[in-house]
Amino acid sequence: MNYLTALVAVMLPAGAMAQAVQTTVEPLVPAQGTVLDVQAEGRTTRVPDLATIRAGVVSQAPTAAAALSDNAQRMARVIAALKRAGIAPRDLATSNVGLSPQYRYTEGQAPAITGYQATNTVTIRFREVARAGGVLDALVAQGANQIDGPNLSIDQPEAALNEARADAVKQARARAELYAGAAGMKVVRIVSIAETGQDAGGPGPQPVFMARAMAADAKTEIAPGEKDVTVSVSVRFLLQ
Repeated sequence: MNYLTALVAVMLPAGAMAQAVQTTVEPLVPAQGTVLDVQAEGRTTRVPDLATIRAGVVSQAPTAAAALSDNAQRMARVIAALKRAGIAPRDLATSNVGLSPQYRYTEGQAPAITGYQATNTVTIRFREVARAGGVLDALVAQGANQIDGPNLSIDQPEAALNEARADAVKQARARAELYAGAAGMKVVRIVSIAETGQDAGGPGPQPVFMARAMAADAKTEIAPGEKDVTVSVSVRFLLQ
């Protein structure tokens, strides 16, 4: 069963070339066979080896300058703690800096500014997921009061994706054999394979780490678990 795709260019008068018609010719189906289209998903698992966390400092003060100054000092302590923990510069990036007035609302009166709020947030990548919890506790001790995450993912997923691709084709072949047997036929060959989707084990729904009072015997732990790596394929078979 051979499939041909052709682009047919229609000759048009001068000045009308922009209206050239593009036609797709559907693959031809040989008379001696039956076509079976199968969708399948291949799957493998990996333990996440990368955790991404956002840590920030929120400061409030009567003036904008005071809010920014306090925020800068506290964030400097947070950054220093991250460097002491061995976080490489490539794994630490500022993601947001903000300053906004805070208002008091009174019925019948215009809003009155009561102070200012400054925020500074960094994104941190942990390449040793097991150490992430301890570093988070240290950040809270150094003044971080806004922490979101972790987002767990696989740093280099290509090998896992290839395993899932091979499994997807295997699953499609098994399904094709099932259909062919039920119809009293046999699978002759694969005509085409198309990858229709993939999940490289990226971040799922994001849990939230809540800053809390530090107790001597209370430590934050990050459990990486396992991530599913999946690939979806559409495979066309020729049956006889």
